[in-house]
Amino acid sequence: MGRSRYKILNEDYPYFHTLTIAGWQPVFTRKESVQILFDSFIWLQENTDFKLHAYVILENHLHFISSASQHSKRIQQFKSFTAKQILDLLAQRKATTLLKYFAYYKRKHKTESHYQLWQEGSHPEEMSNEFMYKQRLEYIHNNPVQRGYVDLPEHWRYSSARSYLGKEGLLPIVFLS
Repeated sequence: MGRSRYKILNEDYPYFHTLTIAGWQPVFTRKESVQILFDSFIWLQENTDFKLHAYVILENHLHFISSASQHSKRIQQFKSFTAKQILDLLAQRKATTLLKYFAYYKRKHKTESHYQLWQEGSHPEEMSNEFMYKQRLEYIHNNPVQRGYVDLPEHWRYSSARSYLGKEGLLPIVFLS
């Protein structure tokens, strides 16, 4: 199936995204790598009109709902910045096994880098109605529960589930009305 299926066509709506590490390698098992994602989300929120509505970060992928003008550009900025920062972190930590995997996953046509951290695309899904939004929000927050990592969504540290219960979360989010 062509990639055109995964384009952001209407920026009036929020979008559900899934970003996956190449080869499903477990990169987000340390606070430092997750903090890179947090820093990038915060930068986008403070310096653009990007709004983060919900998120969950697991060991090798993340799901989130966001909205913005130039939405595709914002996701590209996020992926580009986080890839560079995470690869630099892995190099500093001498994580040669992971770096070898990412060199292996690099697409031949990509000449600007030696590595491929993120799988291609973000597979955005338009949230054009409240039912879709609530369904994806529940999916995001229950992902760690379904995997057996925690018993309750709010127990997963790297999720917006706490914020939706009125508790303090780790990232600022914008609730959809």
